[in-house]
Amino acid sequence: MFASSTRSVPDAPLVPRHIAIIMDGNGRWAKQRFLPRVAGHKRGVETVRKLVRASIERGVEYLTLFAFSSENWRRPVEEVSLLKGMFLNALEQEIEQLHKNQIRLKVIGDLSGFGVRIGELVATGEALTENNTRLTLTIAASYGGRWDIVQAACAYFREHPRALDVSVPILPEEIEPYLSMAYAPEPDLFIRTGGEKRVSNFLLWQMAYTEFYFTDTLWPDFDAQALDAAIASYQQRERRFGRTSEQLLTIRPDQGGSAVKSESGAL
Repeated sequence: MFASSTRSVPDAPLVPRHIAIIMDGNGRWAKQRFLPRVAGHKRGVETVRKLVRASIERGVEYLTLFAFSSENWRRPVEEVSLLKGMFLNALEQEIEQLHKNQIRLKVIGDLSGFGVRIGELVATGEALTENNTRLTLTIAASYGGRWDIVQAACAYFREHPRALDVSVPILPEEIEPYLSMAYAPEPDLFIRTGGEKRVSNFLLWQMAYTEFYFTDTLWPDFDAQALDAAIASYQQRERRFGRTSEQLLTIRPDQGGSAVKSESGAL
């Protein structure tokens, strides 16, 4: 499990090690072209393929995509059914290709509402790609940040029931191994397309020190050049993780932005 940025100072690499994206704007993209919403969602799937390739080419190690939130169940029944069908088709068609390209697949969220077949495909895909190291692609489906924290706490207390009976405070590091993304470092960069400027219940715990980037570009139009613009913005940020700007002078640029100790021993 990776250490939390609220307890230790992580590396601040020139290229984000982990990028998390809310893929917003499929419906508006279709509406602007007088097309049905399904056309926007289909084009959005094509964009996912392109962004996976672009992320690998740029050295990104973890790419996390918010495909369907726990609140998206409130959408019209017809659209929810369409999205479920597209998720099923994507799993059926893409798992082998992901494996051939040495990409590890992970899916996080409460999958109970998607049906047995999708659950089986997710389990199969995760098992098949478990040892792949080129990129970890995480799909957040029926996911919510608050749900994640609650399910982690419930899992912790199931395994440690005596913790309910003592007065000793529970530390964050005791809960973190039960979070959905305990296998990944916290996101360095969060991108939201489509012009909205909110996190929409996405990775609430994990994004405590993530850099945010918002763009008006609709997801189907988000390409490698747009990704480069987001990374360029990230590279202009001063990632202090609670330190002062003066302390950052002890960072050696030849180490990709990793923080090192000064002669006094302070970070």
